This record gives sequence, structure tokens and C-alpha cells, in this order.
Amino acid sequence: MNFKDKTYLMGILNVTPDSFSDGGQFIDPSAAAQQAKAMLAAGADIIDIGGESTRPGAKEVSAEQELQRVLPVIKAIRKFSDCLISIDTSKADVMNEAVAAGANMINDVRALQESDAIETAAKLNVPVCLMHMQGQPRSMQNQPEYSDVVSEVKDFLQQRINMCIEAGISQNNIIIDPGFGFGKTLEHNLLLFKALDQFLDMKFPVLVGLSRKSMIGKLLKDDASEKSVNNRVYASIVFAALAANKGIQILRVHDVKPTADAIAVLNSLK
Repeated sequence: MNFKDKTYLMGILNVTPDSFSDGGQFIDPSAAAQQAKAMLAAGADIIDIGGESTRPGAKEVSAEQELQRVLPVIKAIRKFSDCLISIDTSKADVMNEAVAAGANMINDVRALQESDAIETAAKLNVPVCLMHMQGQPRSMQNQPEYSDVVSEVKDFLQQRINMCIEAGISQNNIIIDPGFGFGKTLEHNLLLFKALDQFLDMKFPVLVGLSRKSMIGKLLKDDASEKSVNNRVYASIVFAALAANKGIQILRVHDVKPTADAIAVLNSLK
């Protein structure tokens, strides 16, 4: 799939009780479907559905629990839209059943390192996003360290790309994500953002997800309350517009309409 013809907006749809920004809001499949419809109307190109929170300290859930959360939402969206649906998961069973239900993209924070994940992605033959993360979600922010964060993240992504191609995944189906906020300090995140050109040089579409993340709270010297998460919207849009201006192909966002407006202004000046 060609993600290089424009800036694609991926709307975040967490069907979890404990995601950091919108946990609990869209557990009901009908509420989730309505949110997807609203995001599509606002300019989203992709709906990214996640059934397990990856915020620091979040509880793990079984594949069965994850499927109970995501499958009804995928099926509900498919009743009114043929949009791109991404399944945000690391589990092979969830990938399989989600794609069978109508998802047509995989977004994996563990870059297909879990059991059977890489083989499953190859068999399903859909686009897959490989993200970098140091450690595991529950403990990834416990003093992450790098000698050279940019080169280490690039090296990891290149290794995973090579593994994917060896496993039979088409180069045209590979997307990469530096993994902002996943096992990285504010300084690491800013260094990665400044080096986005280097990730684009790897010749694969790049996904960037900075929306409402704790790095923005730290940058703004905000606290970690739910109210402060909502106060990160404006800075999130600035980051999204700057990333789009650099040529990033996919932006993963909570606030679709204001981000779409910012991209429209940016495009008018090109």
C-alpha cells in the first residue's frame, strides 16, 4: 500500500478501561463506532483500534479479552465504512481474528517480536507498522538509557525490517515508527524528533505518534492528571504539523479535526 502520496491521519480509538487519555470512554461498541464515524468525518484516513493499554503500569490482558473488546468495534465500523482499520496489537491470535473481521493493517508496538507474530503478519499480507520500544510497557519509563538514541532506534528498526523481509513480508507492507514515549526520556524524544529526516531516509513510510503524550506534559511542565492530558492538545497539533512538514506520512492522533485543519494550512503553503 502506498502511504507516500499525502499525509495520512490515523485516529486513535482505544476500547480499553485504562488508556492514558481516553480510557473507558469507548468500551461500548456502539460508542466506539460513533467515535470512529466522527473521526472519519473530521478527516481521519485510518482508525487504529486498541484493546490493551500500553501506558506505563497498565495491566496485561489476554488475547481473549482483547478480542472481546476489538472485534465488535471492527464489525460495527465495517457496517458503514470501508476505511482503513488498523489493529493495535502484539498478539498473533488478535491479528488473525481482527483481519478476518475486517481490519486491514497491523500496528505493533513490539515490532512483531511476540510468538508467531511475524509469521502471522506475513501470512495476512497487510501493512504492518514496526515500532521501537525499550523494555516493556509496564516498566519502560524506569530510567531508559541510550548511548546514541537515534542510531540505536534506527539499528533496531533496520534489524526488524530485515527479519520481516526474510519472513516473507513485502517491503511495500512495512511502516516504521521511532516509538516516541516508549522507553525514552524527554531529551531522547526531542533528539528523535529532530532526526526524523534520518528515519525517512530509510525509505519506508514513517508513522509518528506524539498525541497528548507525557513528553508534552513534561515539556509544558504540566502534571499527569486527566485535566492536564486534555491541556496537551495544542502542543500535540504543533508537533503533528512539524512532523508533516518534515514529510512524515502517517500521524497517529487523538484530535483529528484540529490536526486536519493544521495539515490543510500546511498544504496550502506548499
